[in-house]
Amino acid sequence: MTFNEVMTWIWNIIRTITVWDFIDMAIIAFLVYQLTTFMRKTNSANVIKGIALLVAVLWISRLMHLNVISYLLSRAFELGILALVVLFQPEIRRFLEQMGSSNLSSVFSRNMNVRAIDTAITQTAIACQEMSRSRTGALLVFERNIKLDSTINTGSIINADPSSELIKNIFYPKTPLHDGAVIIRDGKIAAAACMLPMSNNSNLSRDLGMRHRAGIGITERSDAVVAIVSEETGSISVAVDGILKRHLNIETFETLLRKELIPAEDEKQSRGEWLRSLVKRNEKDKEKV
Repeated sequence: MTFNEVMTWIWNIIRTITVWDFIDMAIIAFLVYQLTTFMRKTNSANVIKGIALLVAVLWISRLMHLNVISYLLSRAFELGILALVVLFQPEIRRFLEQMGSSNLSSVFSRNMNVRAIDTAITQTAIACQEMSRSRTGALLVFERNIKLDSTINTGSIINADPSSELIKNIFYPKTPLHDGAVIIRDGKIAAAACMLPMSNNSNLSRDLGMRHRAGIGITERSDAVVAIVSEETGSISVAVDGILKRHLNIETFETLLRKELIPAEDEKQSRGEWLRSLVKRNEKDKEKV
């Protein structure tokens, strides 16, 4: 083929492309992106490799007319679909919940509550710093898009503005509400003494207690961000997407919460307030010394 013929052939193909074709390709690209993100955040990479290997074997068996192997693999794929649904049930449920909770009203309400969320982060950081010093165990769950109504119903409704004093009083060992998690919704303490599901991850470190496993568990089933203070060591941790980040200093802890909970476009607006609160906290620490 000459160059002109090749260009004519390409142009004829381009002329057949419509807007719906671009939409179709965009949807496929989005699904591929979601699949790669899912594989990166979960332990599903080996499962995907195994499925790809079975598909290759099935294709080769049909190409070489290995009828028995081809028949057995075809039946295995039919049963394998049900097995995958059972195996990835938590991830599938979380994906559907995220799809259902993604709406314009939640976006607008989230932008309206940025200041309240920023205040909640500041007060949480102050409380966690002091609870870390006294080795008071704490478990705070910041709700994001996926609603935690069923989890809130397991505890005691509070619906109060967060303050470091209130958070410390809740987790004081001799109070009725200290055993469980605090749920923070839209910058307010929605409930305390809430029960969280335990993590199903068998690869977690054995030195992690029930509080850390519960914090990781709720992030495996939702998009929540969890702040944890260890009762044994006083170390501060954050759990996101089933991953635990441990032994954080207070500055890293507060920065991480802001990165996860405050939209990027509003981060600059809250940074000034955060710096002012940090200065006040340092002055308060100097007065104590």
